[in-house]
Amino acid sequence: MWFKNLKVYRFTSKFAFDEEQLQAMLESMPFRPCSSQDIESKGWISPIPKAENLYHKANQDFLFSLKREQKLLPASVINSELIQKVGEVETETGSPMPKKAQKDLKEEITQRLLPRAFSKFGVTNAFVSIDQQIVVVDASSDNNAEAVLSCLRKCIGSLPVVPFSKTQQQEVLTDWLIKDVPAGFEILNEAEFQSTAEDGGTIRCKNQDLDAQEVLNHVQAGKMVHKLAISFQEKLTCIIAEDLSVKRLKFTDIVLEQNEDIEKENVALKIDADFMLFSSEVKAFIAELDTVFSLSEGDAI
Repeated sequence: MWFKNLKVYRFTSKFAFDEEQLQAMLESMPFRPCSSQDIESKGWISPIPKAENLYHKANQDFLFSLKREQKLLPASVINSELIQKVGEVETETGSPMPKKAQKDLKEEITQRLLPRAFSKFGVTNAFVSIDQQIVVVDASSDNNAEAVLSCLRKCIGSLPVVPFSKTQQQEVLTDWLIKDVPAGFEILNEAEFQSTAEDGGTIRCKNQDLDAQEVLNHVQAGKMVHKLAISFQEKLTCIIAEDLSVKRLKFTDIVLEQNEDIEKENVALKIDADFMLFSSEVKAFIAELDTVFSLSEGDAI
């Protein structure tokens, strides 16, 4: 349940859930497995196994889990059969098969093969903080994050959010490297640099002292930081990107040890305690990013 990625969005106007209706709203889109002719299915499951509610609330934070099933049907398999069928038809008729007919045939082949396709399952977690007016999705890609937002919006009717930072922050991250790092933050030994030139290259450094002159030479040559490994208040480490999305989020023992006394067998209690703990730490981290990047002023809604 501990998030490993952070895609953060902020509300554009004051938002609160209608808690009396929230469960019923989510029940309009529960997860159901794909039927024999479905290529994809997604819907809500309970964040706490075997619980009835399709959300979990702790203080003013609401936790959601979107489950997704995708049928794995390789394009190569479909295209191979399509080529064979098209060849047979063209041999029989003595003329090229029209594009529309090929498209219809491809759809027919896809529908026929779907029941034999393997399924890939995944769950994307997200929480909505009412007191901080943000949405945080545990997703490494914009598409997966948007899928959660879209489904939530469809269920509750409105979700007025924008990305946490509407501008790219590579200049600020580069300044961290060559000037002062804000209090509470520490630069670690990994970064990605990209050239500002349209056809410029990318440099990736790992297990490298980023203060070394050979690294700083890339900055002096016009490359800017697009990803940077950092730690925050000795409580977490991560890779932060120029859009302020976060990957490879890890909490340190200072945080993790706080819930060590809770028995893992008590699943509901453990998830609730972990959620309260990590959401609190994530919100503190996001609030500090908001301050050091001056988002509330320079990137105001």
